[in-house]
Amino acid sequence: MNLKTLITHTVQYNSWVVNKYIDWLSTKSDEQLNQEVISSFPTILKTLHHIWQTQEYWWSYIAENNEFNFEEISSKTTKEEIFDGIKNNSEKLMTYVESLSEEDLAKNVKIESQWFQCDFSKYEYIQHIIMHGIYHRGQIVTMGRNVGITDAPMTDYNFWNIYKEESVTA
Repeated sequence: MNLKTLITHTVQYNSWVVNKYIDWLSTKSDEQLNQEVISSFPTILKTLHHIWQTQEYWWSYIAENNEFNFEEISSKTTKEEIFDGIKNNSEKLMTYVESLSEEDLAKNVKIESQWFQCDFSKYEYIQHIIMHGIYHRGQIVTMGRNVGITDAPMTDYNFWNIYKEESVTA
């Protein structure tokens, strides 16, 4: 398997997982999504908001468009805004990656921010976005258990990989 296929599958998986989580969490009460628990972020909704903000931040570098506006995203805090934002960003990232060549994925993008400086390939930044989301979605499952949500969907990569033709057409 080449890099293009691997990264394309990874962003397709991510988009599928995001949709599974949003579908799952949209059936939960606002009280459950906003109930404070001990974790990296105090609520499930704030954790989702963080995932979305982070995806948008990295997207602006990967797409080399410098369109990230922290204040604009920070002001969007309703459940619907967060759900739509993270779904739209995941779809946008997937569509973008599908359009890239292997050479495009290997292109280095230099970042000089107030927090760090780095010069890595686009595929490494994409890999970071996906792993970051996985980390926090794992927290959401645990947070959910603490607020009475025990029916998290199966979202392992292998599950998606086995059934991806069905999940793409579903």
